Amino acid sequence: MDINEVKARAEQLRSDIWYHNRKYYNEDAPEISDYEYDMMLRELEQIEADYPQLMTPDSPTQRVGGDAAEKFSPVEHRVPMESLHDSFSPEEIREFEKRITESVSQPQFVVEPKIDGLSVSAEYRNGIFVRGSTRGDGNVGEDITENLKTIRSLPMKLSQPIPYLEVRGEVYMSIKSFEELTAKQEENEETPFKNPRNAAAGSLRQKDARITKARKLDIFVFNVQQIEGTELTSHKQSLDFLQELGFTVLPFYHVCSNSDEVLEQIDAIGNMRGELSFQIDGAVVKLDSFAQRQSLGSTAKYPKWAEAYKYPPEEKETELLDVEITVGRTGVLTPTAVFSPITLAGTTVSRASLHNAEYIAEKDIRIGDTVLLRKAGEIIPEVVSVVRHKDGSVPYELPTVCPSCGCPVTYENGEAALRCTNTDCPAQLMRHMIHYVSRDAMDIDGLGEKVLYALAENELIHSPFDLYRLTREDILRLEGKKDKSADNLISAIERSKNNDLYRLIFGLGIRHIGQKAAKLLSDHFRSLDAIAQAKAEEIAAIEGFGDIMAQSVAAYFSLDATKELVQEIHTLGINTENLSEPVQAGNNAFSGKTFVITGTLPHYKRSEAAAIIEKLGGKVSGSVSKKTAFVLAGEEAGSKLTKAQQLGITVIDEEQFIQMQRDSENTNV
Repeated sequence: MDINEVKARAEQLRSDIWYHNRKYYNEDAPEISDYEYDMMLRELEQIEADYPQLMTPDSPTQRVGGDAAEKFSPVEHRVPMESLHDSFSPEEIREFEKRITESVSQPQFVVEPKIDGLSVSAEYRNGIFVRGSTRGDGNVGEDITENLKTIRSLPMKLSQPIPYLEVRGEVYMSIKSFEELTAKQEENEETPFKNPRNAAAGSLRQKDARITKARKLDIFVFNVQQIEGTELTSHKQSLDFLQELGFTVLPFYHVCSNSDEVLEQIDAIGNMRGELSFQIDGAVVKLDSFAQRQSLGSTAKYPKWAEAYKYPPEEKETELLDVEITVGRTGVLTPTAVFSPITLAGTTVSRASLHNAEYIAEKDIRIGDTVLLRKAGEIIPEVVSVVRHKDGSVPYELPTVCPSCGCPVTYENGEAALRCTNTDCPAQLMRHMIHYVSRDAMDIDGLGEKVLYALAENELIHSPFDLYRLTREDILRLEGKKDKSADNLISAIERSKNNDLYRLIFGLGIRHIGQKAAKLLSDHFRSLDAIAQAKAEEIAAIEGFGDIMAQSVAAYFSLDATKELVQEIHTLGINTENLSEPVQAGNNAFSGKTFVITGTLPHYKRSEAAAIIEKLGGKVSGSVSKKTAFVLAGEEAGSKLTKAQQLGITVIDEEQFIQMQRDSENTNV
């Protein structure tokens, strides 16, 4: 690659890494595996090492991943809570030891497990717990004192009245507690956490400490950040001392003298992974002597005296017992593999999506096969490969008829998905009802899958709009429903009649129309009747709409069944108007202009800034192009800011944005 290609790749990596940092650290909702993230970061580090001129101050290689959330008070860390540099091979660990040995004499190392949780600080004065905080960006974290008080394994009073002590630990959720929590979430028809780490992070950062307490979190303390009144000289000594004070420290840690011993301990910890009651994602190697640590210091992001060893994704063999087919709300047939249960990354796995026929054919997956499984990022089970076919096995083929209604299935317009042709298919109707009541659509609280299936089995509903004809007595016919729950459900259904129009449009389940497209339709036409009467060309003229989306909307509303449905919606008293204020037309700085929002703004959420832009007649786009008029840039603005500067597009900060808003509102008065 030439220098321009390398620069572009570095910019793309920075943008992607910051995005996944926010998903992982701030939203507790990772989208990729730890391994994929580590490989992106490693690639960026290599580029910046080979081309130092491409290093930027805001590079994720120079900072810890998270930020302090606005819902908690900020806490400034007097001693930075640094992250660790990662190694992925024995050779890299030997190189780490070599660097240490070249700088200090006769070093000793402590090897300990790397707990997969949320890093926190806990402060004590005169032996009494006074404050707790998250790591945040390493320099500023979040005050979570009340939440940490709910963790029973964190002592509130130490065995000795140490004048001042700050320790660092990892809050985690045991595998048993995680399984109990997710079972309860599924029972309550809530979206379960993806893994114990996300469950711990999401539980610890609750505004209501009672929720945190109910989640049964634990903590391992692994570091002394600051101490007054006692002198400690080594890491091993500090861990022993922390145990004396009443802390739960890491369950095993060993002192080693060379890389052979270090690697032996790393292997030993790795072999324990499937037997532990908690998740680990690696091992940590630390220089034992505090004096030697001080002489080595740190880089901008990592201590030079420590290294994390990341284990490769755990993979196991199991037998494919069956392939189950489910039918989605738009008729798509999805194959799901059913396996002999195995434990992967701390949880039991017995199912995994096989996506579509192309995926199955590519891997030549057959019933009875021995397959290799792993969890992508220790989150989503996936088939890596087929180890061997069972004698006499034949290639698996998806059914030619729908398993729900028996009607023919087909591939449409070159799609990879196989689809049922029967619009009245019972499975589609049920998935449609589940979609209609979902949080992003009509948001009817209390109507989870179990309740909907029970209503359908009792022949009380045959479409989402039958929900509005339910009576209190109908609900009481369902097993387990009492007076209060029946009243709550009827009230929730009634409240949904007053939702904004875009929720109804999205809830209708029109093919190719997501929530954003539903909002564009609602904002442009302002009523359901206007949308129903619009021609495909009018719909396609909306910025953000393509021809396929427009044709799908027009075709949907041209059906006689849809026309009857629109009349039914009016009869039932469901709102069919856009309830938000119309766009303020006028000749102002926003009218007809396209904005791109990037980075973190000091006071506005991106959604709030976008709403202001749209209200004042502007448009918001997700990508920078020559059509972009303004880029509203906050902190950590990445490749979009760079591209805007290259194209000569006007870049504004939040202060300028607020002034533009004031000027425009005055213009429109």
